[in-house]
Amino acid sequence: MKVIITGGGGFLGSQLGQKLLQRGELTGPSGAPEKIEQIVLLDAHFHKPADDSRVVQIKGDISDRDAVFAAIGSDPATSIFHLASMVSGECEERFDDALRVNLDGGRHIFEAARAIAGRPRVVFASSIACFGGEAMQDPNTDRTKLTPQTTYGMTKAICELMVNDYSRKGFFDGRSVRLPTVIVRPGKPNAAASSWASGMFREPLNGEVCALPIRRDQCHPMTGYRTVIDSFIAMHEVSENLFKDDRAYVLPAHRVTPQLAESVIKEVAAERGIKLGAIEDAFNERIQGIVSNWPVSVDGARAVALGMPRPPELKVIVEQYLEDFGPR
Repeated sequence: MKVIITGGGGFLGSQLGQKLLQRGELTGPSGAPEKIEQIVLLDAHFHKPADDSRVVQIKGDISDRDAVFAAIGSDPATSIFHLASMVSGECEERFDDALRVNLDGGRHIFEAARAIAGRPRVVFASSIACFGGEAMQDPNTDRTKLTPQTTYGMTKAICELMVNDYSRKGFFDGRSVRLPTVIVRPGKPNAAASSWASGMFREPLNGEVCALPIRRDQCHPMTGYRTVIDSFIAMHEVSENLFKDDRAYVLPAHRVTPQLAESVIKEVAAERGIKLGAIEDAFNERIQGIVSNWPVSVDGARAVALGMPRPPELKVIVEQYLEDFGPR
């Protein structure tokens, strides 16, 4: 079978591609495991060339309908993981681009899936930014009303509704994974309003200063990247007869504050002899304003009942990051 990963050049997309190569198979249209013969990575940028003959990298913008249709093709034995998106901070600054990429791009992908004979499986990476405003609860669940207070969250919520309706219409077999903030991302900070969530682990562990833009007691739901990758695959593998009318599932997550993060990295650093950089207060009213409209906790029980994994304890997530991306 053929697997499409939009955002395949990014952190989660590239990790997902590697995990699928190791796995070697997914449930196909027949309902039985089928060998993965090709993985198509579609993204605007790639940091390194593919090193496996089963992988095809296609450089393109998901807001380009023709590029999307060409990349996805018409093979009935196709599954799609739609991860490509502008991030939260960018969306707040560039409204028109957010609509073009996140909404128009999402619709191009859904329409390309609709055009495939049969009912391909489509896994959409959504976000807890779908929650917001006065409807928020503690914790938020899949039954919490979606009233996002960011452009990013709005685009994710609309795409979730499209996944539900395209599935109801029989155009494809869709399912949405509503992601908490994913830690620990390697590399440099990005334009996401949640970039600090990885930075408050990554920079100190690299011996660098983390400029923290939010309050130290700010609670936020977080999970590890390994758990997210496993959840994408687990969601793909769920039998369609287990879904009802709402195919969007928030993943379980830890309730994390910068205070807790600092405590955990100090424990890990002491055990491993790491000299930590400092976490310094650098309050940013704009970032804090965005984060204040996000959930402080989520309840992923519905996803767990469907077979999604729970994240390991926070210390283990940090240790996994050091194993995969720490100094060599």
